[in-house]
Amino acid sequence: MDSKTLSSLYDIFQEVQDKQDWKAALDTLFVSLRGAFVFDNVAIYIVDPHTNGLDVVYARAVGRGKTAEAESAWGERVANNVLLRQKMVLSEPAPEGSEADRLAQASLLGFPLYIGAKLSGALVFVRFGGPQYLESHIHLASLQTFWAAALLERRDLQKARAELDSVQRQMRLQDDFVSTISHELRTPLGFIKGYSTSLLRQDTSWDEATQREFLMIIDEEADRLTRLIEDMLESARLQSKTLQFKFSPIRLEALVRDVTTRVVTHHPDLQVVFDGPPLPPIRGDGVRLSQVFENLFSNAIKYAPGSKLTITTSLAGNKVRIAIADEGEGIPEDFLPFLFERFYRVPGERTVTGTGLGLYICKQIVMAHHGKIWVESVLDKGTTFFIELPTDPTL
Repeated sequence: MDSKTLSSLYDIFQEVQDKQDWKAALDTLFVSLRGAFVFDNVAIYIVDPHTNGLDVVYARAVGRGKTAEAESAWGERVANNVLLRQKMVLSEPAPEGSEADRLAQASLLGFPLYIGAKLSGALVFVRFGGPQYLESHIHLASLQTFWAAALLERRDLQKARAELDSVQRQMRLQDDFVSTISHELRTPLGFIKGYSTSLLRQDTSWDEATQREFLMIIDEEADRLTRLIEDMLESARLQSKTLQFKFSPIRLEALVRDVTTRVVTHHPDLQVVFDGPPLPPIRGDGVRLSQVFENLFSNAIKYAPGSKLTITTSLAGNKVRIAIADEGEGIPEDFLPFLFERFYRVPGERTVTGTGLGLYICKQIVMAHHGKIWVESVLDKGTTFFIELPTDPTL
């Protein structure tokens, strides 16, 4: 092999290596080398570990068969023979046939595909008509098979690494959750135990006002403990998809105004502004959707104290959209993708309490309504939560 050919191969393989997407890398590999090794279609078959059948994970038509999409039947028989024999298989039409016969009876060249030293599938080249495969063609096709296997192995490693990162992140979140929940449980229990013990002391007498203050604290902490336990149970039911929903016609704008009225009753200094047109009805569970908006209000009050809230309604095709915007300190962009994960809490010097379950519950409820929820935030300007739900055309 001359230096020019080696240099050309090096450039091609470097370009393939630089591709981040494995399919784009395979496209580059096969198209770049087609000038030296002519084929019309190429297909990669991988053995399904559950069924032991063959699945096409990649197919490309680049020549005479380009007008017909790369079908799974292309080369499947040869691929099965490759796996059976565990070696290269060459299938060519009889040389004495006409050109029409050769187009009808494609030449197929199949190679075993080893991924991680394990026979995992087959790569099949298809040529319609044209000369027979030469030894140099077979060598070049074998080299492409080697590189294709390397790209698929890289794909599997990237997928495994992503799954491992996800598992490790979930484990860290659960560890943080155990620590957080222990603190969250101890705090109300500590108040309840402390103030009830004070009231039961026989060596001290408390005036009526003090007794009432102690009992109010006990009552508030008991409510806090109840909400915490309910969040944990509801989170588990949503994750296992056992939570029941009761759907009925709902005017979402009216529901949000009702929630606002209840929230303002407990937080009279909260300023809420509505903007936007009336919304068409939807089908939903009013109790669960109220829970979503109550949670978003609660977050805004905790993380953007004293801020005005602006609630904007709008229509997006056959969907209604509600945006709840505060004017608080905002959330760093790096944390936004994780806000709706179970147990996640934004790191930092936060003095407010929370378990990281509220937004996870909100997302699961919205998804159960075939909608979506997302967040946008700008530091020092505020945070906006968006909820989009489908309208009900029958109402």
